[in-house]
Amino acid sequence: MESYKKHHPDLLFKSAPHTGEGKKLIAIGASTGGVDAIGQILHSLPKGLPPIVITQHIPAAFSASFANRLNETTNIQIKEVNERMLLQNSCAYLAHGGTHLVVEKNLNEYYVKPLKGERISRHIPSVDVMFRSVNNVVGKNVLAIIMTGMGDDGCIGIKELFLNGAYTIAQDEKSCVVFGMPKQAIIQGSICEIVNLSDIPNKIIQFSQGLLRRMR
Repeated sequence: MESYKKHHPDLLFKSAPHTGEGKKLIAIGASTGGVDAIGQILHSLPKGLPPIVITQHIPAAFSASFANRLNETTNIQIKEVNERMLLQNSCAYLAHGGTHLVVEKNLNEYYVKPLKGERISRHIPSVDVMFRSVNNVVGKNVLAIIMTGMGDDGCIGIKELFLNGAYTIAQDEKSCVVFGMPKQAIIQGSICEIVNLSDIPNKIIQFSQGLLRRMR
């Protein structure tokens, strides 16, 4: 397995957390085992939910086919992010392999776009980059979910989200193929709740209905 230098998200853009109110957003990060796990989640979701942004470690040659395969069996629309797009309800946006997924805001609307650059936390797309961008734009109005995967990509970004008041979930060890990324997020104290894969869709629905809130 090829080894890469571990660059910090600061290499691409600085942390500037959004601290106000705003529209809800769901952000999911995964690696090894994530293709099947993300599929299980999305297949269980109804229409009408806030936008979902997803970073799955995946080669560029396979991200489009992954999105197309999901579209065949899901109630929501799955879009691969290969250009700047307006985020819409009932849609999920999948990072294109080989580029980071970044969320930005214009007026009162959220957009997503691909971003080329260095590997961050050894990956492109990087979960840390996505989580940092949603924290900078959406802040505490995010539900952040870190799922099955090797290593620790996402731990920097999900800690920033947790400290900013976002609701954070880690997939539990029993339902993970590799309990690496969730475990590291749990160890650093960045997780509100540890959840089995089968229960994650319900958590997303509860969040969209305003029923999932931080206990301060």
